[in-house]
Amino acid sequence: MRDEWFIRGNVPMTKEEVRAVSIAKLEIGSRRGGGERSGKCARSILFDIGAGTGSVSVEAAVTYPDLRIAAFEKKDEAISLIRRNAEKAGVEDRVEIVPGNLPESLEQYLTGHPETAPDYVFIGGATANTAKILDLLRVPQSGIRVVINAIALESIQEVLSALRDRKIEPEISQISAARAEKAGPFHLMKGMNPVTVICFGGTVCENIALHRNGVL
Repeated sequence: MRDEWFIRGNVPMTKEEVRAVSIAKLEIGSRRGGGERSGKCARSILFDIGAGTGSVSVEAAVTYPDLRIAAFEKKDEAISLIRRNAEKAGVEDRVEIVPGNLPESLEQYLTGHPETAPDYVFIGGATANTAKILDLLRVPQSGIRVVINAIALESIQEVLSALRDRKIEPEISQISAARAEKAGPFHLMKGMNPVTVICFGGTVCENIALHRNGVL
């Protein structure tokens, strides 16, 4: 989905180049978390933590019709944008907005909805709370597939420190995208902030593994 499609306001948004990679790294449908749904790959649940405009929530919901999303966000303007973008895409019935400060809102939600443990987690705007969030989600024991986006060097260090303390070895990629902008008769490439994509966890679904091994 193009960035221009989303209603923006003054809230930061995961850009489409990074969004495409981040959603792909979640490996929705080919991985699963632990818990009651551990034997299934359908009807999965994604937590979008620090959801901003809701671009990841909405695009994931549009791409995967069986996916349910809980979007965690504290800012009133961002909450309004998530709601409007979900309604615009026709996925408002599958995108639940969870307001409040993190990590308290996550803790309260997990306590009040024990049946709604996630299979996938995307963290795009709460890296300062990474350690507490991982503990609340029982990572790595729960087997949840997690993708974290970070821009500032301090944020990257915060995430890697939390993972190191939990003996998690992540996959790390850095995306450096640029877009052409017209300058008179010429088109010049304008670089965007590099984004570090850190991902780990999840169990490959049996049927996907069988396909890859040529059994099915």
